Amino acid sequence: MAASETVNLSAQCLCKAHTFTATVLRTSLPLKASCCHCDSCRHVTGALYVSHAPWLGPFEDIRRSALSRYQFTPNFSIRFCGTCSTPMFFQKHVADEEDILSVFTGALANSPVSTLIKIIDHIFVGDTIDGGASVWMRHPNEDGSVPRRWMAQRNNSDELHDSWPLIEDLPSAQHKIGPVEIPLRCRCRGVDLVLRRGDADFADMQPQQLPWFVEPKTHKFIAGFDACNSCRSTVGTDIVNWTFALLHHLDFPANNATRSETRDFPRTTTDLKAAIESEERDSRFGTLAIYESSPDVQRYFCSHCSASVFYAVDDRQELVDVAVGLLESPTGARAEDFLVWGFGSNIGGVKDTVGGWRETLVNAVQNEAEAWRIARGYPKTWRRIATEAQAAHTSST
Repeated sequence: MAASETVNLSAQCLCKAHTFTATVLRTSLPLKASCCHCDSCRHVTGALYVSHAPWLGPFEDIRRSALSRYQFTPNFSIRFCGTCSTPMFFQKHVADEEDILSVFTGALANSPVSTLIKIIDHIFVGDTIDGGASVWMRHPNEDGSVPRRWMAQRNNSDELHDSWPLIEDLPSAQHKIGPVEIPLRCRCRGVDLVLRRGDADFADMQPQQLPWFVEPKTHKFIAGFDACNSCRSTVGTDIVNWTFALLHHLDFPANNATRSETRDFPRTTTDLKAAIESEERDSRFGTLAIYESSPDVQRYFCSHCSASVFYAVDDRQELVDVAVGLLESPTGARAEDFLVWGFGSNIGGVKDTVGGWRETLVNAVQNEAEAWRIARGYPKTWRRIATEAQAAHTSST
């Protein structure tokens, strides 16, 4: 068979301890991917959705591997890297038949074959309340096809059309009604924390004194989009959504204060790392684990279910990136009572997608997020306004 008739697939975890390959016929492409937006998928990864496609490589390689396993449901388990947390495969158990494997598309290499993946549907979108990531993933495919959106399971629930969710039902950018703190939890609850508002700390600050990620009027934290190879690998999703928080706005839940009634989460990244690695580790950290992806970078995750939790860098001692998919807000998956979104702003790490199949997806998401922002009457973020003003000034001088 001529090499031009086949395509090589590669799935790899962030730390490169696990690499799996498959050779498929070009005629079998694109691989049909499904995006799940259910509460469980968000909390088992930290992403707003998971995308998975059939794995056409040998099952035996994965069966023999040292991948960790998390029993997701009675019929599904997740195979993930226990070192770096990359979720790599869904394993579906079928009675009296061979198990069925699907690969997390975030673990796939950015193949130059532009037609590698085609998203055919979004399922369990109803769990999001606000539409989650599905609102900016309606036209993600190179051929222009539109994935169907389902309230729950495909072909067995109401199909959602473009009018859902109704814009008038969503919080405005200025909306802040809600609890003073919200849970931040993984799927297995091995990581169980809370994120607090920063109003008390920021109330007397002038806009220029606020941390860079805090919106000057509402004091909400900004949420953005990231497609860099490292983040999409560790989370298992092609586009990851992060927000940011000072460590003193993170804490243990009051009802989880097993050693005392005080809530004393570490206040610097150095202290957080030391606490996780301590031989006398506080039991309230639960299953929170650490992988150092670079000498100065720490990625925190649940060692039991694989969920990504934080991204930390040594030169940002008081600040961590927080995986948005773990937040539990009454307003929906995007937690818009706590977060202000950079809809249509530049996606981080976009250079990592150039020349591969993800380039189309990332461009589509950025364009659709901007269209969604405009349709909602949602303002540009203060950071985007400042960046565009600077760019205009530079081009005029």
